[in-house]
Amino acid sequence: MKQVLQNLNTGAVELADIPCPQVLPGRLLIRTRASLISSGTERMLIDFGRANLFEKARQQPDKVRMVIDKIRSDGFVATLNAVRNKLDQPLALGYSNSGVVVAVGQGVQGFAPGDRVVSNGNHAEIVSVPAQLCCKVPHGICDEHAAFAVVGAIALQGVRLLEPTLGEQMVVIGLGLIGLMTVQLLRAHGCRVLGVDTDAARLALARTFGAVTADAGDEAQVLAAAESFSHARGVDGVIVAASTASQGPLRQAARMCRMRGRIVLVGVAGLQLARAEFYAKELRFQVSCSYGPGRYDPAYEVGGHDYPYGLVRWTARRNFEAVLDLLAEQRIDVSALISHRYRLDEYRLAYAHLQSGTAALGIVLTYSAPEAVSVEALARRDCALPGPNTGCSGPVLGVIGAGNFAGQVLVPAFRQTGARLKTIVSAGGVSAAHVGRKNGFESAGTDVDALLADWEINAVVIATRHDCHAAQVCAALRAGKHVFVEKPLALDRAQLAAVRTAYEQACASNPRILSVGFNRRFAPQVRQMKGLLNSVAEPKNFIVTVNAGAVPAGHWTRDPQTGGGRIIGEACHFIDLLRHLAGHPVQGVQISGAAARDIACFTLRFADGSLGTVHYLGNGHRGFPKERIEVFCAGRVLQLDNFRRLVGWGWPGFRNMRLWRQDKGHTACIQAFVEAVRDGTHAPVPFDELFEITQISFDLAESSPP
Repeated sequence: MKQVLQNLNTGAVELADIPCPQVLPGRLLIRTRASLISSGTERMLIDFGRANLFEKARQQPDKVRMVIDKIRSDGFVATLNAVRNKLDQPLALGYSNSGVVVAVGQGVQGFAPGDRVVSNGNHAEIVSVPAQLCCKVPHGICDEHAAFAVVGAIALQGVRLLEPTLGEQMVVIGLGLIGLMTVQLLRAHGCRVLGVDTDAARLALARTFGAVTADAGDEAQVLAAAESFSHARGVDGVIVAASTASQGPLRQAARMCRMRGRIVLVGVAGLQLARAEFYAKELRFQVSCSYGPGRYDPAYEVGGHDYPYGLVRWTARRNFEAVLDLLAEQRIDVSALISHRYRLDEYRLAYAHLQSGTAALGIVLTYSAPEAVSVEALARRDCALPGPNTGCSGPVLGVIGAGNFAGQVLVPAFRQTGARLKTIVSAGGVSAAHVGRKNGFESAGTDVDALLADWEINAVVIATRHDCHAAQVCAALRAGKHVFVEKPLALDRAQLAAVRTAYEQACASNPRILSVGFNRRFAPQVRQMKGLLNSVAEPKNFIVTVNAGAVPAGHWTRDPQTGGGRIIGEACHFIDLLRHLAGHPVQGVQISGAAARDIACFTLRFADGSLGTVHYLGNGHRGFPKERIEVFCAGRVLQLDNFRRLVGWGWPGFRNMRLWRQDKGHTACIQAFVEAVRDGTHAPVPFDELFEITQISFDLAESSPP
């Protein structure tokens, strides 16, 4: 299928060949009929992409601080590669889509194939969208008009926050798509409206919707118009729908308002507010968040948990419905907002017009995908990528998952091994196609079952979210594949038991390699440490300090069902590292701390009497080294800082080992797996050890204080 993507590094827009997304639980699969180019948002994204690196940095000072901290901890080269990788990732454009449901995911109710719907889907022939961000289109609304529902919901949410009442005097600053819909919504509420913009055509259009207008190019004229409009009392409220870095719109809004007036920011504007103006009038200021309650809430969007109707009357989906109802009743008009129409294959003309500087409001893309082709057939089609991986030897790889870590670290490391990279799949298809093209895969897709059924693929790499690992490991083992899975191996004891059963059954007929991405034991400096420690027979004491950083409360890694929490999902790395350095099984664990604040201190007691203490802390500073490992034994000390500098005290023949760039062992870990598959040797880490490490992580998580 075809989808519009933007390169954030250059700003270039392309119509890419992308695998069709799969039918996923909680989602609808929609064949697009029309989508709306959001002139403000998409022009801003393209301008950002076209800016040079210095301009990009200037526009995102918070990101610059993060980059500086990363340079201090990880080094310049590693940071530069991370920044380049981030900018190289394609961005799917568009968020206002109308089409027809072709498939309904498990657990979705109220929708059926054939329903006409709107969604926040991208500019793509087929889109996969959470059901909570979709709603049915009433009879009588054409596809092009329906595509305005999502943009209309943004305007409607701003109006709801403004809380207009009949007869109030409101100002809308910025008369783009959202601003002009806001004008109509306020008029529908029975308000008098003053529209402010610099574009004469938009001012004229606002007047046809019943607004009084003022040219924003002359601030004195705008303030005078507001004074006259409000009968010298001050306006009741202002919605700022402009997109600018200037503080001008908010400063004007404050000056226009009456005592205790309301200001809502729907667009983008400078936020250096003049306290005196807000203080003297006791003004209320609020920023509106997208379509309404539920937006960006994983429980609502992904989990499908709606907010109670009686407690949260207007959610994102209900705002969609309200806009569609207003369209059906002809209370608002979007036909006048359509300035241009293009077919999807004319996307270059559409985006050239968007960037031309000429007047553009609603640019509608129309689609003519052959509806006779079933989605099932589309989903089974892999996207062929240029240049098969010829001249390769050894394993034939299939990769499941193409997120940031897979694209930046795992896949490039597998490419270096010389293995044949055949197929890569991801849920949406965009990331699989991008990572696949970049690394020389033969095809990209979205169908995991098809990948596992491919008889040529003998090794599978699993780099999906944590909750998928165990099931996909079992499926790959049952399909007779060798498996490399990113940590963790499983999220609970039942999953781990299932993995053990699948592994033992697979190995009963033909030995299989199962490897987990415990890369730190393969780092060159850890190998040096292991060699030194092997010469000491007495027990060792290990202290590991992990400056892990805070993770937002709603992040998926902290969800026990999705990410497993930070001990199972992340701290397992350090259980493995100490198990490797000690060289003996763990016989006891103890943990203390405050898991809710990402602070955990746990101790591992090994069979030989060695002790390992891990301080896993989320309350440190980003500029401090992320990981420090210290070893005390036999009157000697080893200290490894951030996998760049290893120093020894009291070790004959060894003082230090420094690296120009950080090396956490990813490449060596992957090379060891590929060599084991190629040569038919034992797994780099014995399965019993992988099983033990995972069980220890469960023990710690279960005994962790709340």
